[in-house]
Amino acid sequence: MKSTHRTTIAFPRKRLLLAAGLAALALAGCKGREPEQQAQSAAVTVRAAVATVGLSRIPVASVNPGTVISAHQVQVASRLMGYIRELNVQEGEAVKAGQLLFTIDPTDIRGQMNQARAGLAQAEAALADAQADYERFSALYKDESIPKQQFDKVTLQYRVAQSQVAAARAGLATATAQLRYAEVRAPLDGVVLQKMAAAGDLAAPGRPVLVLEDPRRLQVQTTVSGETFARIKPGDTVPVSLDGQPQPVEARVARIVPAADPVTHTYTVKLDLPPLAGLRSGTFARVSFPLGSRDGLRVPKSAVLQRAGITGVFVVDGQGVARYRMVRTGAEADGQVEIQAGLNPGERVVISSEGELRSGDKVQAGGTSHG
Repeated sequence: MKSTHRTTIAFPRKRLLLAAGLAALALAGCKGREPEQQAQSAAVTVRAAVATVGLSRIPVASVNPGTVISAHQVQVASRLMGYIRELNVQEGEAVKAGQLLFTIDPTDIRGQMNQARAGLAQAEAALADAQADYERFSALYKDESIPKQQFDKVTLQYRVAQSQVAAARAGLATATAQLRYAEVRAPLDGVVLQKMAAAGDLAAPGRPVLVLEDPRRLQVQTTVSGETFARIKPGDTVPVSLDGQPQPVEARVARIVPAADPVTHTYTVKLDLPPLAGLRSGTFARVSFPLGSRDGLRVPKSAVLQRAGITGVFVVDGQGVARYRMVRTGAEADGQVEIQAGLNPGERVVISSEGELRSGDKVQAGGTSHG
């Protein structure tokens, strides 16, 4: 019994010693890692410029898509009915005023000219006979050898012959002019915008063959709603953004069509553009018509960042800690970006930093401004 009692007491003592040893080792391990954990969890302090967000008046504009067009565009057609013999110009080719564009087969016109010449010759022969009769009967009438009625009849025939010659000459002049129309020349210095026919096609009066434009005078054509229409007038200057141009340009409202489209209920507006190198008709444009202003939040453009595909800003709390916050942005103007959601007036945002800033870092303000 005694031996059994001693064994029961000794076993728990070994377990206690083993547990104490493990606890000591664990404590020693924790003490060894504590400085490393503290170093990792210590916040980094970054010097940065901070701006306080406040309400400001934000311009409100209606942005409308548009297209660059030429202020002077003409459709070139033939004044004759006939087959196109030559059409050597190409789309995009520059042409000079008076340059030959295409020709119409003049066979029919030459036939009309020959008929007109024959008619004129016949009328002139008839006039010569009538004039001879008139001169002879005039002498007889003066000698009172013929009655007045007979002389009046000869005089009338002479006058009719004169009018027939005049008509024949006019017909020949018309046919000659028609022959000149067989050669169609450029009415202005410009660029071939579109070819609507080819050599061998039948040309007809009023049916366009080519479209030319003057690239020196360009406009933007757009459509606006009734609200915008009521706020603009000819002579207004508005900003226009053009594809291929680094900065918006100022355009002047040149023409407003007062009648609305019956389907879209929009109004057509044309704006004159300043001379711009390399600008071509057909370029896409965005026209901003001012509609007034409203209260809103804006921050400097440098404050808006992209982190992991999320648009946001660093907001500095009361303890000087920066937290990355997602925001919804609006229009950009004058180096400021509108914040439509995600910020409140009075909050502070980082607009620049001397080092890489991460969420949770302490911010040492190196300069504070008001947004």
